[in-house]
Amino acid sequence: MRFGSGKHKGLFARSSRLDTVLHLLLDLAAVWKAKFERARLERRWEKLRTMGMHIGQGVNLPASTWIDTSSCFAISIGDWCGFGEQCLILAHDAQMDEFLDAGLVAKVTIYESCHFGSRTVILPGVEVGPRTIVGANSVVAKSLPPETVCAGIPAKVICSLDEYLARHQASLAVGPRFPWSEYNINDMTSERRQELLTALERGAVYITGGFSEELKGKGGTPRTPFDETAKPNGVQYLKHRAGSQ
Repeated sequence: MRFGSGKHKGLFARSSRLDTVLHLLLDLAAVWKAKFERARLERRWEKLRTMGMHIGQGVNLPASTWIDTSSCFAISIGDWCGFGEQCLILAHDAQMDEFLDAGLVAKVTIYESCHFGSRTVILPGVEVGPRTIVGANSVVAKSLPPETVCAGIPAKVICSLDEYLARHQASLAVGPRFPWSEYNINDMTSERRQELLTALERGAVYITGGFSEELKGKGGTPRTPFDETAKPNGVQYLKHRAGSQ
């Protein structure tokens, strides 16, 4: 039974070393892939701007956001806006072209600090915000007022931003909170993951401090560059409003 055991051990050792090297190479490839995707995303923002589209500071505009490039000069996105995956922004409508030999082009103006859930469709000729939140899978067919929460097909006002924030503030005061600095995907340990899962058995939880870390350049959300000339972000706006009352 012991015959050849040394050979088998040698093969096992070499296999383990190959696995280690392979894992290191895959980790390195993942790092370079992330850098490439970030560079590609920044290149896209730059290209859209050269084509006339306004993209503000601190904007989260993912690569999956479909932009009407043929009419992107009619699209304006204000500072601090955010888009979930696979949103669509249209500034033209050519459905009547075959019948009238004419297509429609209309401006799309998204003011500062607006946020759109995944797969939201924004149609030509609308204005949104400022500080308007739109739920996932909505269709923005008409302009939406500032500081509201909207959803649906077509998107309609559900409540005011103040009402929406008040509900979450009340939940934050009593609900479990976990700091982003410790519970983000890169710093997550099996013990922390289990803590989250245990808390989630009792209901929703809040991850706090993520946006603050993004302002320091440590967050995971890719944003367009920003500086002191940007309009006040949501936290700054609420503080300024509270101080002026």
